[in-house]
Amino acid sequence: MPAGRSIEQTCDDLALAVLAVVTVIAGLTFKDYGLGWDDYTHAEYADLLLKMFGSGFTDTSALSFANLYMYGGGFDMAAALLHKIVPLELFETRRLLGAIVGVIGIGVTWRLARRVGGPVAGLAAIVLLALCPTFYGHMFMNPKDAPFAVSMAILMLGLVRLAQEYPAPTPHTILIIGIGAGLSVGSRILGGLALIYAVIGFLPLWISDIRVHGAREAARRLGHVVYVLLPGLLLGYLIMGLIWPWSIIDLANPFRALTYFSHFFEKPWKELFNGAIVSVPDMPWSYLPTLFALQLPEVMLGLLGAGVVGTLVALMRSEVDSRRKTILLMLTLAATLPLIIAMVKRPALYNGIRHFIFVIPPMAVLAGVAFAAIVGWLKQHSRAAQAVFALVFMLGLMLPLNEMIRLHPYQYTHFNHIAGTVRGADDRYMLDYWGLALKQASEGLRQEIEERQEPAPRNRKWRVAVCGPQRPAQVALGPDFTIGWDSHAADFAMTLGEFYCKGLNAPVVVEIKRDDVVFARVYDIRGKSIASLLAIPAP
Repeated sequence: MPAGRSIEQTCDDLALAVLAVVTVIAGLTFKDYGLGWDDYTHAEYADLLLKMFGSGFTDTSALSFANLYMYGGGFDMAAALLHKIVPLELFETRRLLGAIVGVIGIGVTWRLARRVGGPVAGLAAIVLLALCPTFYGHMFMNPKDAPFAVSMAILMLGLVRLAQEYPAPTPHTILIIGIGAGLSVGSRILGGLALIYAVIGFLPLWISDIRVHGAREAARRLGHVVYVLLPGLLLGYLIMGLIWPWSIIDLANPFRALTYFSHFFEKPWKELFNGAIVSVPDMPWSYLPTLFALQLPEVMLGLLGAGVVGTLVALMRSEVDSRRKTILLMLTLAATLPLIIAMVKRPALYNGIRHFIFVIPPMAVLAGVAFAAIVGWLKQHSRAAQAVFALVFMLGLMLPLNEMIRLHPYQYTHFNHIAGTVRGADDRYMLDYWGLALKQASEGLRQEIEERQEPAPRNRKWRVAVCGPQRPAQVALGPDFTIGWDSHAADFAMTLGEFYCKGLNAPVVVEIKRDDVVFARVYDIRGKSIASLLAIPAP
């Protein structure tokens, strides 16, 4: 018993140490992350929401702003409010809050995995998620999908606790479910998927209940659970209304949002996938499985596969407790069902896997549970094999860690060694689709001009033509520059390293590279005749 206690405490201490290290690194580096295409618009949405609350709902322009009123604005409002009390620029504040939310998500994932598979599973899960470049990179700068992923992790923690305590959930569990449900659906209507996870996932528990207690008593127990959950669901509804006001103005609005997002709602554009230029509504069914296989760390992929197989085996074994079956089934559904639905329904797919990062925390939990199960099995059969397995796991973690360091601050562009890293993926897939590299490119241009001690042109500002998101470039460059599309009248051209931006025959002033891959360039085009910065992709 003392030895077991020691292992448990050691795993928990190490998990807390991992969380502390991630917190410190995030706190020291959050300013490095640039702005994306959506940042400026989300900041405007936050201002409109706060004006609506401040005006007593007389100013309702937020309820028709772009299409963002169909999303929750909780993160955006929190960032705007935090900006009022911290000595940071607005977009630095948004990056700081993203880091805070991401760290919370990593901590919740640890507690979820620990509850399901014990302290060893918890430690493995927190390390796997913290060293998942896609999740880590998105948590700083993705105002919709990263907070949604964290919200769903909170809700999954509540559902797992409910399965363990059924049919008498504690007030703490009811509170977690209410908070998780409100934040999830209030962030994205896709949070409603959790209802499917619960209904399907609880089938083993309900079937067992009927066998043991009879249909009438099982129905009574279920009714009791629904009844005691009502205060939590009411709390969730209030939270949803607070961060997504449009959703409660009309009871049908959440369903309108679901209908709206079930169809492609923008003018189609093309993106690079597997070396081909494909219109986003026409992406093949293989889009998501391919990108998940090439962007998740190899060690997570292997353990995730073991976790899914472990769930299937557990469901078929009669000696496995029904609560255990329910918990594993819910987690497996959370990790895989959204991808399966997308593969079958084939909606418009774009921007890599950013819309689906909410499946990564449950993937990390399943992988952590699988790791703990394998370690436990090997302990009983071969201590030497257990040590080798632990060593392989540690070496596997070094691969994404090394890539995260090399790619900083573009971890979200990570491709694993199966894909040949970003170097191998450069000509086949989108990398910096959010245009974060324009921040470093802008800083490099300003520094270059200062070092050259070049004065601005007479009676005007420096002119920069940008191939990429223009507002982020303007924020990063500052007030001494004018941003536009017109390359004829510009002094410099700033381009992303994506397929839609031309490589120009002009002197390169700044070049942002990672792993020999160009993420952005700045050209001196004074005296040059540049018709356009946009490349025309081959049909």
